[in-house]
Amino acid sequence: MNEAVILQLARMELDRIKGYKELLDFYYGRQWEAKSRRNERRLTFNYAKVFIEKVTSYLMGGMTFAVDPDEDSDEARDNARRAEAALKKVYSENYLEQLDLETEIDCAVLGDACYKVTWDAAGKRVRVTAPDAQGVYAWSSGDDASRLWRVAARYQLSREEVDYLYGVKSKNKTSVVVELWTERDFELYLDNALLEAKPNPYGFIPFVIFPNLREPKKYWGVSDLPQIMESQRELNRAMSQLSRILELSGNPIAVLENVEESEDIAIRPGAVWNIPEDAKAYLLDLLQGGGINLHINYIDLIYRAMHDLSESPRSAFGGVERDMSGVALEIEMQPLLQKVRRKRIIRTAAYNRRNEMILKLLEKFAGEDFGNVGSGGHLRVVWGPVLPRDMETKVNSEQVMVQTGIHSRRTAMGEIGVADPDCEFRQWLEERESILKMNKELNARAGRNGARESAATSRSEGIEE
Repeated sequence: MNEAVILQLARMELDRIKGYKELLDFYYGRQWEAKSRRNERRLTFNYAKVFIEKVTSYLMGGMTFAVDPDEDSDEARDNARRAEAALKKVYSENYLEQLDLETEIDCAVLGDACYKVTWDAAGKRVRVTAPDAQGVYAWSSGDDASRLWRVAARYQLSREEVDYLYGVKSKNKTSVVVELWTERDFELYLDNALLEAKPNPYGFIPFVIFPNLREPKKYWGVSDLPQIMESQRELNRAMSQLSRILELSGNPIAVLENVEESEDIAIRPGAVWNIPEDAKAYLLDLLQGGGINLHINYIDLIYRAMHDLSESPRSAFGGVERDMSGVALEIEMQPLLQKVRRKRIIRTAAYNRRNEMILKLLEKFAGEDFGNVGSGGHLRVVWGPVLPRDMETKVNSEQVMVQTGIHSRRTAMGEIGVADPDCEFRQWLEERESILKMNKELNARAGRNGARESAATSRSEGIEE
């Protein structure tokens, strides 16, 4: 029983939960800190949201997976093919391409994300969901932050949902549900009261918790937002200030000197002002002396700082203003490439762990047998290229590498972006064998036809003689 732990959840890690809410507010455009004064114009140019979605698009572009045989045998290759087909079916049933994109955006905003892999007994299939990281709590094993011994998932359900899912008539309009998992046990709590307790049916904690980017010696991750928050707020302030200046310049202020009273002073075409002889009247020009350029240059400086801090060069948005070679573009995009690579290192481990859980559930509940390929060492995430490639040049280069024996056909396939080089190589071998067999049969047939024609010619020549 863990009632004490359940009661403490609402007060645990309050700083982390509060930080999540602040990050979500900023992402959705609530970026001004102080309260606005009456009639104060406040503009919000939410580049932070654009940066998050742009980097995530580059990160997830063309992502797929592959399963490698655990040994060089027909049985192992068959196990690998069946495991890969099973994973593709689970991905399709759970619409994981869409779920992964949404989860990655959430991860970049909050700094953390989570997948839950369970067996749906009613539907007889694997279910993959993405619980909200704001309701997930994890306990790591001693000094090994990567190994969890307990996970709690806390979320709210309406009265109707509680009745439908658990057959319980709740007195509250909404109820708090807590799932508490260890490798051995599972406990379900409803409004702090134990509803169900049983052995863990899976034998493992069905959660994959991973950070966006990890800080050394810390379990929870780092969001993409904090490093650009200050510059984003300053951009909003500077743009709002420039907007007010331009508005006033379009509606000029009349300045009167040595005038004690002013009535019927209207700024309009053909207006006539009657003022004393020694008085002066003119319109205030806020743009004189090139002062507006100072504001524009400052905004441009903030804009460039945001691109630098977010590691997203302007060229990542399609803003290449000159012709560039592939190498030059790659150098230009290096900050983004490095950021994507750091994220992909973390995601590779997370997605392989998720696939491993999927295969274990299929083996246990669906009676499948994938041999040893279900272990993490034989599961592989295949990432698509971040930058567009000149395929003709790349293929010619790889052809030379294979012909000179520098590397194999499988390596060449991987370099040009083939998702499963082993499967492609097997298909190539099968095609080659079929073509050789067909050519051999055609040559043999041609030889027999040639022999018959030769014999017929000899008989004809004998008759003529």
